[in-house]
Amino acid sequence: MRCPYCGGLETQVRDSRPTEDNTAIRRRRICPDCGGRFTTFERVQLRELMVLKRSGRRVPFEREKLEKSVSVALRKRPVDNERVERMLNGIVRQLESVGEGDITSETIGEMVMEGLKQLDDVAYVRFASVYRNFREAKDFENALAELSHEGEPRTLDPGTEAPSAADKPRARPAPRGGE
Repeated sequence: MRCPYCGGLETQVRDSRPTEDNTAIRRRRICPDCGGRFTTFERVQLRELMVLKRSGRRVPFEREKLEKSVSVALRKRPVDNERVERMLNGIVRQLESVGEGDITSETIGEMVMEGLKQLDDVAYVRFASVYRNFREAKDFENALAELSHEGEPRTLDPGTEAPSAADKPRARPAPRGGE
C-alpha cells in the first residue's frame, strides 16, 4: 500500500480488526520511511461496477463518492454512523447483485434517496434538492409531500408555528400511596 504522505511503497500493517458490522477489515498502517500513520479498509467487491452518467459517460463506481454525497446530506444531523454505514453497505450490495456491470446514476440516486428517507427526513430533502436539481419552492413542497405519512404533509401552513412546549399536553404525575 502506497503511503499517502511520502509515496513510499513499503507500508506496514500495525493493527487489523473487522468493522462493527463485519463487512470490512480496518487496517492501521505506518510508513517506515516517513513515520506517517493512516487507516485503510478492505471490503469484498463482487464485480467491477461502472456508472453510466446522464451525459453518456461511463466511469468506475467509487464507494467514497457515494459516502461523501451521503455525508454532505447528513451534515449536522443526529444520525448514528453505524446506521449510515449499514445503509451504504446495503446500497453497494444491491448494486453488485443487479447482475449488470453498468449501473445508471439515476438508479444509484434513487437508492440513496430511499435509504435517506428511512434515516433522516432533512437529509432526504437535502439530497433530493441536489439530485433532482430543485429550482423553486414548489419542488421542496413536492419532496416534503413524498415524506408524508398516511397522506398528511409534514409541512406547516404559512404563518403557523410548531406547537411550543407550553402548548403540549403534560402527563399528570401518578397518585402517591394514600392520596
